[in-house]
Amino acid sequence: MNTILSPAANSKECLQDIAFDLPGRFPIARWVPIPLRLIVGFGFMEHGFAKLSKGPDALAAILHALAVPAPHFMAWITILIELLGGLAILLGAFVSLVSLPMAALLLVAIFTVHLPYGFSSIKLMAVTATGAQFGPPGYECDLLYLACLAALVLGGSGPLAIDGLLRKTSAR
Repeated sequence: MNTILSPAANSKECLQDIAFDLPGRFPIARWVPIPLRLIVGFGFMEHGFAKLSKGPDALAAILHALAVPAPHFMAWITILIELLGGLAILLGAFVSLVSLPMAALLLVAIFTVHLPYGFSSIKLMAVTATGAQFGPPGYECDLLYLACLAALVLGGSGPLAIDGLLRKTSAR
């Protein structure tokens, strides 16, 4: 019985049902992981393609300036994690596994690059005739990516995911 629409329902129970049983009341809620996968997967792949298009040597120079050991090797590892991890998230494949190195990249970015610039990822400095001028980004977007990865790991990759297909075939 739907207690939300029942006139005899206790208002406290009604609020609890609304607060704690939304996925049960709205079957569309099971599709929520799909936009998360699309955004996170595409975002990581875009960052990987940007690093690859500038050349791994450009990233290696940045990593060297940050005193990262083996900067050329770490540049390639970073690019591969972003490209392959992003693709895996996009497809919903091995989400729990690939989220670990992706989260590690985000944490390294927070503590080596973004932390000194504060939380906000958008710092409007000025608007000139050539357009808006922005300052260096903070760690806000990195935290959002971490939260999305955590949601996918804890809540599952949702429908239309390779993880679901693998789970079905291993259950046979």
